[in-house]
Order: sequence, then C-alpha cells, then structure tokens
Amino acid sequence: MGATEKDDQLIALSREILKAFDAANGGVHSGFRAAHAKGIVLSGTFTPAPGGAALTRAPHVQRPSAPVMVRFSDFAGIPTVADNDPNASPRGFAIRFQLGGDATTDIVGHSIEAFPGRTPQDLMAFLLAAAASGPGAAKPLPIETYLATHPEALAFVQASKPFPTSFARESFFSVTAFKFTNKDGVSCFGRYRIRPALGGEYLAAEAAAAKSPNYLFDEIRERVAKGPIKFHIMVQLAEAGDVVDDSTTPWPANRPEVEFGSFELTAVMPNSDAAQNELITDPIPKVDGIETSGDPLVEVRSMVYLLSGRRRRAAAPT
Repeated sequence: MGATEKDDQLIALSREILKAFDAANGGVHSGFRAAHAKGIVLSGTFTPAPGGAALTRAPHVQRPSAPVMVRFSDFAGIPTVADNDPNASPRGFAIRFQLGGDATTDIVGHSIEAFPGRTPQDLMAFLLAAAASGPGAAKPLPIETYLATHPEALAFVQASKPFPTSFARESFFSVTAFKFTNKDGVSCFGRYRIRPALGGEYLAAEAAAAKSPNYLFDEIRERVAKGPIKFHIMVQLAEAGDVVDDSTTPWPANRPEVEFGSFELTAVMPNSDAAQNELITDPIPKVDGIETSGDPLVEVRSMVYLLSGRRRRAAAPT
C-alpha cells in the first residue's frame, strides 16, 4: 500500500469515527469538540526533573523551563453537560509544551486508566452501540450486547469515576505508552501519570449532586486566583513482557515510576474560550526523544482531533 493510499484510508476512517462521536453525543454541537467539549484553559510553567532528563533527550526536559497551556475538561461532546453529571467523567486533561516559535509537543490523558477499545474499529463500534441505545431502543440494548463480548469496553464503563472536589485534586493518565530515548541512545517504554501535588480528593455522590452544574470550573477559577496549582508528571516504566501497544491493558501498579517534571498553573487564560477553540492537541509527540509505541489508535486519534479541530474553528464566530 502506498503512502497516499494509506493516508486516504486514515482520513476516511477518522471521518467515520468523528461521525460516530457525533451520533453518541446526539448530533454535532457546532463550534465545540466532538469529545470533551466543555473545558477551560490555564497557563503556567513546566520545570523538568532529573528523571525526565535521564529518560529522554526531548527538548522540554533539557532546558530549565518551558511555558505550558493546560486544558481541563468534562467527558462527552456535550458542551452543556453538568460537572456533577455521571456522564461528565472521565475528566479530560491536555498539556501543551511551548518550545519556541511554532514548535510544541503535547500530553493527552483522562482521569481513569482505561480505554474502551484497542483498535479504531473497536472504538467506532463502541460509540455506535452507545448511540443506538437511547430512549426507545429495543432490549437488549446494542451497548449491552457489545459490552457482553468486549471486556475492555466493559472495564472502561465500569471503572470507578468519582467526582473530584477540584480539577486540582484529580489524577490523569495518558493510557497510551510511548518510547523514550535519552541522549545516550538508551530507550524504554513508559506511560504518563499526572498527579496533583495536593493529592486526590473526591465527593460522595450525594455531596456531588448538591453542587452547581459548573462547580469544577467555578472552583478552579477561584483557586488559581489565590495561588499557583502544582502537578507532577510521572512516567510509569514498562518491564519485560508488558504490552506496550494496547491502550486497554494497564500495567501492574507495582511498576516503577520516575518524575518527568512538574508544572505550576498561575492563571486562567483571559481568552480561554478562544484559546481552546484554537487549540488542537496531538497525541503523537512529534519531538525528538519521544515516539509512539505502535499503538494502532494513535494515528487515528491524531487525525480525529485534527478533523474535529478544523470543523470547530470553521464554526467559531469571527
């Protein structure tokens, strides 16, 4: 298969997955992301740790610091979803490292160590089954039938998704593994884990239900106005025999972690809505020293983000 044919197939499949997201979200919500539509962007600074510099020769861990943009979000492509709606989880996270000029690299994750499908086709089938399971659908629901034969999707649906007291008290996981190579050419595989410096803190269901529909967004604005918000970026390291190309397979919890660095957020971007409309994150690192691990979802996720972003930008008011 030639490069052009492969690219055409990637674009066609990505467009079908974007349509599946739209179907699962009740249609296109013009000017918003097809997933994690409701979000907020903060700005701050990343500081690398010695462990990160030893892990990879990537530029953002080989310099004293780098400016960052961080977007926190609710799940689903519905921009009006309430923060205390169970469908608002898992929460989304994306950090953009600004490397000078137009050079950037991103980390994208969410608040559980699970993903509903190993392949693009699995992801699309999951979304279409969910879309076909709305009010009035015949029993057994298509999503029930799908989950009965896809344990990885069932694990995603059944994973604990507690309500955080704040975005600043939530952990996030990249689920995708990456290959890290240092200046000596030594490589290893790892997954990012984003941990709040203050630790996790969660609400009981009854307490969450009593919160306002925008409690997380209101709280993060109030919190950052009082002082910096700090997170640590950890990398969980694979050991021999660990599967590195499957987002649905977490590694054992006892795998070692190294600190990649930390970041402090100091302000909500004054043009947060415009900034997040413009921001198109990329799960492909596209930076020397960090590369994908062969996960079949990564290229499609990257293209879906791009297609969704272009559609969003085109719909944004001028």
